[in-house]
Amino acid sequence: MSSQRRAQVLAVGAATVAVLALVAVMLLPVGDRGEQAVESVQLTVPETGETTTTVPETTTTSTIPGPPAAERRLSKLRTIAGEITPKSIVTSGTGFATAQNMMYTHTVTAYDADGNLVATIPDRVRLSDFGIQKEGEYQGAPVEAAFLHDGSAVYVSNYSMYGPGFREGDDECTPADGVPSSYLYRIGTDDWKIDQVVPVGAVPKYVAVTPDDGRVLTTNWCSWDLTVSSTSDGRELASIDLGRYPRGIAVSPDGRTAYVAIMGDTKVAAVSLEDYSVRWLEGVGLGPRHVVLSPDGRWLYSTNNKGGTVSKVDTTTGEVVADVSTGSQPRSMDISTDGTALYVVNYGSDSMTKLATSDMRELDEVPTGANPIGISYDDSTGRVWVASYAGTIDVYDEVG
Repeated sequence: MSSQRRAQVLAVGAATVAVLALVAVMLLPVGDRGEQAVESVQLTVPETGETTTTVPETTTTSTIPGPPAAERRLSKLRTIAGEITPKSIVTSGTGFATAQNMMYTHTVTAYDADGNLVATIPDRVRLSDFGIQKEGEYQGAPVEAAFLHDGSAVYVSNYSMYGPGFREGDDECTPADGVPSSYLYRIGTDDWKIDQVVPVGAVPKYVAVTPDDGRVLTTNWCSWDLTVSSTSDGRELASIDLGRYPRGIAVSPDGRTAYVAIMGDTKVAAVSLEDYSVRWLEGVGLGPRHVVLSPDGRWLYSTNNKGGTVSKVDTTTGEVVADVSTGSQPRSMDISTDGTALYVVNYGSDSMTKLATSDMRELDEVPTGANPIGISYDDSTGRVWVASYAGTIDVYDEVG
């Protein structure tokens, strides 16, 4: 949350030409438990011809000692249980992780890098304390999260709000249904308290923060749009209509583009964060759910909810260069810091699959808790965290 990458190695002479061309380019200036499957759509992907060519994978240097992630093996370190119902798990890269426990537990739980509980944060707030004209106490339903890059705070989306004037969200919805808008919470990691509330759309799902930590992006499942908000004061900067059921977000390393999975379709939106215009990567897969980018932003990886596959897409051409199966119902995924490995949780198979980004071959598969739904690669330790809806979090080391 495997088959061969759709590529063949060219002759040495042709490869040399490709490398020289790549050097020339580089010298130029740089300018859910409830999510519904979408209807079947005919999808054509590139043929696996013997003359298929690809540009070599570009990776970054990892600060984690030892061999590249693709050369390591997964080994379970520990299982965390307790009063949790995690829909997602997110690591900060600075020594923390948070699990978002939805309306079933109404909490966010925070852990240190070894998996020890450091705080339990209730989702109960007085919205009036944050300048919102609603009296009384309200609850949320924490679903996804994104840390600021220095680890000082984490933004958490609330699937629904509970209290006067709100009603529970629904995965089968349209903007015309009048589902109430919701909020993000920002939680400071110094005291683990909610210190900001940010208005977003109806049934917010995924959250991402831009590389400069200046903006927080939220996909809104029922209002079919993307909210862009300022992290300094929480005000809305833009709302971009994207169509049926936007979900996963991946922001390019230069901060110029946000790629958004459109789960009610077969495409991914490429949203300019300069002027908020939208272009489309078509035919990515059946029901794209979660997306991640390679460290250089060249390759986009998508789990496809309806199709049951993981796709690799060239962001410069929009071409799908690989489309592989992992397990039943691949959901969330993450990528290693060095860009050599993908980690995919398979909701229906109770497993995690590790893929090589170079050719999308399977490297490893390990059992998880029941119904794994969330996953995060910890940039500070190289450990992989998996959240299972049944109520556990598994933490894996990588050895090799």
